Amino acid sequence: MRIWSVHPHHLDRQGLVACWRETLLAQAVLAGRTAGYTRHPQLVRFREHDDPVSLVGAYLHGLADEADARRYRFDRSRILAPRVPGGPVVRLPVTDGQLAYEWRHLLAKLERRSPESWTRWRDAAPLPHPLFEAVPGPIAAWERPSGPAR
Repeated sequence: MRIWSVHPHHLDRQGLVACWRETLLAQAVLAGRTAGYTRHPQLVRFREHDDPVSLVGAYLHGLADEADARRYRFDRSRILAPRVPGGPVVRLPVTDGQLAYEWRHLLAKLERRSPESWTRWRDAAPLPHPLFEAVPGPIAAWERPSGPAR
């Protein structure tokens, strides 16, 4: 499971669709609708807040917004927490170290499966997903670094 901290516009088609599916699974876990993945480290940052289902819903809406921009059809009815127009905007912190780690990880994936996306993004600096606000710091404690992105 990879719930990217980077902005969804950085993801290639495969990455955006996979992130949507995996975050729907995360939503099911956080809502108590499945017994699997309950200890997955990617869920820590959502569980640390009073309303993790609403937070993961906001994350899903960010993915769906990117899908809309690309003219993909993501079924927003699958999001348990509807977007509240004019409601309070919660932004979770994500460290610049976490963003940098994920950016290296994503670029390695793009280089292999989507060379055109890799060319587009290889010299860019990553933006965070709209749910997140970048703050100084190291890789998140819940992250499990491995492979070439270390």
